[in-house]
Amino acid sequence: MSSKAVQSISKTASAAAGTLGTAAVAAASAVAAAAVAASIVLSPVPDAASRMDGVHADLLRAVQLNQITAEQAEKFEAKLAGRILGEA
Repeated sequence: MSSKAVQSISKTASAAAGTLGTAAVAAASAVAAAAVAASIVLSPVPDAASRMDGVHADLLRAVQLNQITAEQAEKFEAKLAGRILGEA
C-alpha cells in the first residue's frame, strides 16, 4: 500500500473517530439534560406556603443587595401572594 493511501486512511479514520467522539459527547449531554428535566418535572410541587416563604426570602435578599426597595418588594410579594395563594 502506498504511503499516500496509508495517510488517507489514517486521516479518514481520525476524522471518523473525532466525529464519533463528538456524537458521543452530544448524546451524553442530551441524556444528562433529559435526566435533569425529568427530575424537575417529577419532583413534588411545593405547597403555597413554602412557595411564599421562598418568594419572601428572595425579595428580602434583593432588598439587602439594594436591587429593589422595600416598598417594591412589599408590592411584588402582595401581587404574587394573590396569585400563588389564589391557586391553593
